[in-house]
Amino acid sequence: MFCFCGLKAPHFLCFLALVFGTSGHENGPEVVTVVVSEGSDAVLPCSVSTSLVQELFDWRRRNDQGTQEVFMYQNCSHYNNGLKGQHDQFKGRASHFPQQLQFGNASIIIRNTTISDSGNYTCDFPNLQPEQIFSIKLVVRAAPKPVVWLVKETEDQVQLHCVVLGAFPKPKVEWKDSDGNIFPAEEPQVLYRGDRYYITFLTTVTATNTSLFHCVATQEEIGHVIEAEIRVPVSIPKTNGSCNGESSRPLQL
Repeated sequence: MFCFCGLKAPHFLCFLALVFGTSGHENGPEVVTVVVSEGSDAVLPCSVSTSLVQELFDWRRRNDQGTQEVFMYQNCSHYNNGLKGQHDQFKGRASHFPQQLQFGNASIIIRNTTISDSGNYTCDFPNLQPEQIFSIKLVVRAAPKPVVWLVKETEDQVQLHCVVLGAFPKPKVEWKDSDGNIFPAEEPQVLYRGDRYYITFLTTVTATNTSLFHCVATQEEIGHVIEAEIRVPVSIPKTNGSCNGESSRPLQL
């Protein structure tokens, strides 16, 4: 039994190049990291140097709850045409590329990803000699733009409020001035719920040379940065440090 080719390999490889993240080594085996935005499709790459049309390969995900069956192919039978055992989370969403099997390509695509799809995946060829297992880390990111507003305003200070709602992975949140300098702030309040992080961050501006501030959310794990800015519409006096206690003229911000 054969699966016929309709897509040339170079076209497929160009498509993969658009969705690959970074790669590295963890505990010996090579680990490829794929980063996608929530709601988009993720291609998990896996290939060997022999035709797979009549071979077996098995995709699994391992997490704190154990091992989940994602996609299995065996001699043109697979989870989407009769094989049993696929985890409910991936039913109707995980599929392979039949036209690529003759090129040794066992990559799969997971459609309409959610944060809960994030995790460590393996692509296993148990019948090859020696057995080959590939590791792929999928990160489905949610990177909402911070929401900022002025909380409290007095004659000599203002309090700025920043909220990041439902981010993943967990971002580092900072207040910065217009020159990019980190501005002192309170310890952020962090709530983890439903695989997402909700972060509240306050800072008090008492003396400054600028009226423009940025709340910056950095997801270091995936190299993503997003920010929101706010202008302070008040005059905040800045002391000149003179011995007689006199202050300089208020700065118009």
